[in-house]
Amino acid sequence: MDEKTFKVGEHVIEQGDKGEVLYVVEEGQLDCFKLFPGDKEPKFLKTYQPGEAFGELALLYNAPRAATITAKTNSTLYELDRNTFNHIVKDASQRKRDKYDDFLGSVPILSSIDHYERSKIADVLKEHTFAAGEQVITEGDEGHEFFLIISGEAFASKTLEAGKAPQEVMQYKAGDYFGELVLLRDDQKRAANVFARNNLKVVTINQDSFKRLLGPLDEILKRNMENYENYIHQ
Repeated sequence: MDEKTFKVGEHVIEQGDKGEVLYVVEEGQLDCFKLFPGDKEPKFLKTYQPGEAFGELALLYNAPRAATITAKTNSTLYELDRNTFNHIVKDASQRKRDKYDDFLGSVPILSSIDHYERSKIADVLKEHTFAAGEQVITEGDEGHEFFLIISGEAFASKTLEAGKAPQEVMQYKAGDYFGELVLLRDDQKRAANVFARNNLKVVTINQDSFKRLLGPLDEILKRNMENYENYIHQ
């Protein structure tokens, strides 16, 4: 891989440009901004740290750059060209996207995004399984993941009165999601317990990926959060 340096404020890639290179951060920090449809100003998404990579989406899909990356500090990056990337990475990534594409297309919350956006989400998914009765998340714990149910059922319980046992407040089935509340608020504390009602298979998206990939869905998720809070206070 070739090495390249960028000064503070210098653009490494720009949204809309053609992409031929994957970058791996060796030193420094770089900020990621994306201009979403209907917005006038780009939205800050995340800061890349040493060891992280970006720019792969344009190589995977032969598409324009999806965001702008700017050096926050003086930075040193490694460049991986398209041919090398295809040989090493593309086949494995394609298998993963194919595995989850139909599922993601069936999730109502993702119905407003296109195939390209769903493919980007598939790239960052991690799969987990839980046995019947097993606890998935715990009320009051810190949370950094968003859950989508592939198969099985789950339910949420919450302490509604001090000193009393938690009560069931929500049910989930395949295609439903949970865990988004801590990603939309600042407290980072889980609002409820979630248990597997039967054998449960889920995929998770971490907080950084959630903000980077699901930014346009914030308002929908916030409306659902309000519905949830109204439900538990009935």
